[in-house]
Amino acid sequence: MSIYPLKYISLKKIVNLVKVFACYYLSILLRKVIVLGNPYSLTTEPTNKCNLQCLECPTGNKSSTRTKGDIDFENYKNIIDEVKNFVIYQMIYFQGEPFLNPDFFKLIKYADQNKIITSTSTNGHFLSEENCHKIIQSGLKKILISLDGTNQKTYEKYRIGGDFEKVTKGIKTLLEVKKTTKSKFPFINLQFLVFKHNQHQIKEIKQLAKSLGVKLELKSAQVENFQANSELIPSIKKFSRYDNFFHIKSKLPSKCIRIWSTLVVSWEGKVVSCCFDKNLKHQFGNTRTQSVLDIWKSNEFNTFRKNILIHRKKILICSNCSEGLRINY
Repeated sequence: MSIYPLKYISLKKIVNLVKVFACYYLSILLRKVIVLGNPYSLTTEPTNKCNLQCLECPTGNKSSTRTKGDIDFENYKNIIDEVKNFVIYQMIYFQGEPFLNPDFFKLIKYADQNKIITSTSTNGHFLSEENCHKIIQSGLKKILISLDGTNQKTYEKYRIGGDFEKVTKGIKTLLEVKKTTKSKFPFINLQFLVFKHNQHQIKEIKQLAKSLGVKLELKSAQVENFQANSELIPSIKKFSRYDNFFHIKSKLPSKCIRIWSTLVVSWEGKVVSCCFDKNLKHQFGNTRTQSVLDIWKSNEFNTFRKNILIHRKKILICSNCSEGLRINY
């Protein structure tokens, strides 16, 4: 956290952080759910609308059963007001394209004003000069931009409806605005999901990131619809999450700290288990009608934590949960 201004860290937040980790490891040791700390990480969903049709995204491929909408700003403010003394970091993204929420910059700014470090993830199609200035002014500290190819043909194979030139131009615009405004933030990371059809461009994407002066993250892709999209799985074994039988190669950890550390809120205000719960199968309450911290320590949430402690492998959303391989450059 030292790369960010110290004003975002307080003694109260540090004490809470210690509580979270202590309770997590005690819960494992005693096989009993202990939750004395509050979330130090927050994920909020600005919107679940999107302008692309990515093959493995429930929003993009239209497999999501959820209604489309934007988070209510007043509800969002209430969430921030309740957790601002504990939360250190916030990801303002879950499903969808966050720039499609008309209040997106207000969301960032309100969190930043309340000393929460903010980050987002985008497909990069809305990085106009005007928006880039708004990004700087909002106080956003990190932006992850997806770019899974080094030309239009390769890029659009997964990011259906995407425009490679528009994204690269937007990245350059953001870099230029940062330079002219002499702003250190946001840090810019490119994310390149490695598929079979783009694995031959790994060297090229490294060169592109270097020429732009931004960090690059190569990441193995999550595939759920093997029957339709098995051809996405790369032949370079280290970049594949799966073996020849479409099973996750890495062993699923028996425990998970996310549900002791991170609060995930959908645009509807629903609190869910984690960012892998894309269709909101495990809901513990709604911030529109309930206190965030009451939900965090509710019987419903603690029952789910208990199930994670005892038999995580039997929980469906955990079965394809794997951080996979991430290589940063």
